[in-house]
Amino acid sequence: MPRLILASASPRRRDLLRQIGIVPDGIFPADIDESPYRGELPHRLALRLAEEKARAVAPAHAGDFVLAADTVVGCGRRILPKPTSEAEARRCLDLLSGRRHRVTTGLALIRPSGEMSSRRVTTIVTFKRLTRAEREAYIASGEWEGKAGGYAIQGMADAFVRQINGSWSNVVGLPLHDCAALLAGAGYPVWSGRDG
Repeated sequence: MPRLILASASPRRRDLLRQIGIVPDGIFPADIDESPYRGELPHRLALRLAEEKARAVAPAHAGDFVLAADTVVGCGRRILPKPTSEAEARRCLDLLSGRRHRVTTGLALIRPSGEMSSRRVTTIVTFKRLTRAEREAYIASGEWEGKAGGYAIQGMADAFVRQINGSWSNVVGLPLHDCAALLAGAGYPVWSGRDG
């Protein structure tokens, strides 16, 4: 049976896959430039990066399944960063406060034959209007570090979500329904009880 290689270093994606009984046989993060192209829209960036990650890792794993994903938070046409400072995280929260935004994950799967299948999944999230105290408490928590858009819905920020339309796991970083369907459609034994 071909192995499943996850082209991602994200522990959240590994945990989400385990939730549905999938344990990758190998974890090989892709080393690519994740900078958006000039004028690139958030949903296009997510899909492009997922496909580039899969292509970067696949040559070393010929004959295996290679799964890659990338999650991008967009507010209008603007791509929100993965903040590297409190000031940057504060700007993200200010922008998201009281507004609706889109979280898009691109999924790319290279089959053992070398063919690629890809798709993107978008969830619409609406934040309540944040008070200064809420914003500062969240900044102090450090949960924002390394998270697209400066927040983690699976943590304290879930209290900021007034409404969500679409996949919750997509906002965490991997839309499980679509990921399972993509793998099963490619012939990977998603429901076989295989434990890696």
